[in-house]
Amino acid sequence: MEMTKEEFDERFVETLDALLVSMAESPEIDVNKFYNMTCILENLRFFSPVLFATIQNARQ
Repeated sequence: MEMTKEEFDERFVETLDALLVSMAESPEIDVNKFYNMTCILENLRFFSPVLFATIQNARQ
C-alpha cells in the first residue's frame, strides 16, 4: 500500500503525539527525561518530510 506524503505526515504526527501523551501520563518518567524526549520528538516531527523521502527512496 502506497502512502502519500500527507498521509505519512498525519500518521507520524499522531504517533508522536500518542508517545508524548503516554510519557506525560506515566509517573515513572522523570520530568527532565520527558523534556529531553519531547525535544527529540519535536525534531523528528520537523524532519518528517526527509524521513518520508528516505523511506520512499529505499523502496525503489
